Formats: sequence, structure tokens, C-alpha cells
Amino acid sequence: MAALAWLLIPVFTVVGTAIWGSWASRNKTIGDVAELAGYARFRDAMERSRPSDPAPSPDPASASALPECEARAAAATTGTG
Repeated sequence: MAALAWLLIPVFTVVGTAIWGSWASRNKTIGDVAELAGYARFRDAMERSRPSDPAPSPDPASASALPECEARAAAATTGTG
């Protein structure tokens, strides 16, 4: 009877390994397809939410201050200011 018990241990191990192997090698692509479709919908929604003119028109007040800043930078680098 003890020999039968020792023979059942490898049999149960083989059966358990076969069950685990069939579960581990199952087809897992179903979830990937759904997630990729969701990501595509997300990208489409983000594209639609972009404004048609992404670059705002420059402010006239800040445009007039630009040459003054450049003149100060040039004077600082040449040492004449």
C-alpha cells in the first residue's frame, strides 16, 4: 500500500502540471484586441478635442518689448551697457 501512495504522487504531479500548462497556454488575445480598440477610440477623441488653430496670435504689447530685450542682451554681451 505504501508503494501505491508513492506512485500516486508523480501521477498527481503530472495531472496538475497538465492542467496548469493548458491554462497558461490559453488564447489571451481577446483582451488585447478590446484594449487596443479602446486605445484607438481614446486617440480619436484626443484628436477631435484639439483646437483648429493651435498657435495663438502674438500679443502686440509683448511684440514691442522684444526688440528692447534683444538690445539689452546685446549690450550686456558686448559690455557697452
